[in-house]
Amino acid sequence: MSKVTVLGAGSWGTALSIVLANNGHEVILWSALQPEIEMLQTHREQIDKLPGTKLPDNIEITGDLPYACENPDLIVFAVASPYVRSTAKLAAPFIKESQMVVNVAKGIEETTLMTLSEIIEEELNNADVAVLSGPSHAEEVSKGIPTTCVVGAHTKETACFIQNIFMNERFRVYTSPDIVGIELGSSLKNVIALAAGVADGLGYGDNTKAALITRGIAEMSRLGIAMGGRMETFAGLSGVGDLIVTCTSKHSRNRGAGYLMGKGYTMKEAMDEVKQVVEGVYSAKAALGLAKKYDVSMPIVEQINKVLFEDKSAKEAVTDLLLRDKRREYSDLEWEK
Repeated sequence: MSKVTVLGAGSWGTALSIVLANNGHEVILWSALQPEIEMLQTHREQIDKLPGTKLPDNIEITGDLPYACENPDLIVFAVASPYVRSTAKLAAPFIKESQMVVNVAKGIEETTLMTLSEIIEEELNNADVAVLSGPSHAEEVSKGIPTTCVVGAHTKETACFIQNIFMNERFRVYTSPDIVGIELGSSLKNVIALAAGVADGLGYGDNTKAALITRGIAEMSRLGIAMGGRMETFAGLSGVGDLIVTCTSKHSRNRGAGYLMGKGYTMKEAMDEVKQVVEGVYSAKAALGLAKKYDVSMPIVEQINKVLFEDKSAKEAVTDLLLRDKRREYSDLEWEK
């Protein structure tokens, strides 16, 4: 069995720690928050975010970052996307060269338009950085509900190592070389989920939700392919799969925040109500920036930015999406006559 360190003891980091511990690995779960450390040590439970799920005995809780980074076989970056760079900076002095790292957070840095794995690679010189993503709510993973993800890595060897670390009869893991596609899919779907939540909050129905999901995957794949990703990835677990679950699930904080905005909440009021980091809000500006950089049309992303940051009404945004100029669904399909 392996020694695995998980940086970030929120819902996703805790859920993955449980998976790893149940696989028999020695797990160190690190948090930067002293109240969270005390809660986990005292109750052996993430009471705030995963109530009712106890931590296995082979998970060690710590706030000591040098200790947590001391020669593990794998480091799992599970801090929320706004804190990935700062955590990597803090950890860098204690991480060995060629350390295998897998990022499981989802987001794009607004100021640089970098993916999270690119940030980690920049801050941790010579680390072997991979990504893990897919339709995987922490609330279900922590309870052992069957879930499937995909790991992307620069080499087949790294991908297969991480696959073997995580995989069991309830947590199936595929491998892929398409890191860019996996990360963009997992980040952009949060922005589309905000729009889907807005539609729910406005009282629209299944037709609207299906349209947003379908056209959302079209936007995601257009940008992803322009940036070097593969269409197959956007048709897979970190694309269509993650988009469906995030746009429809009661567990989705992005859909939940969007729903509240559809009901008339401001962005800040919605985020305060959800009480967790709403990744889509942080990724929305970056997604729009990437669309402009690569000259890709992303009307849903454009409209959700206007709702989030320009005080545009949610109802007006949906109307403007529907009333855009007429066009073909796929421009590269040719008529017979």
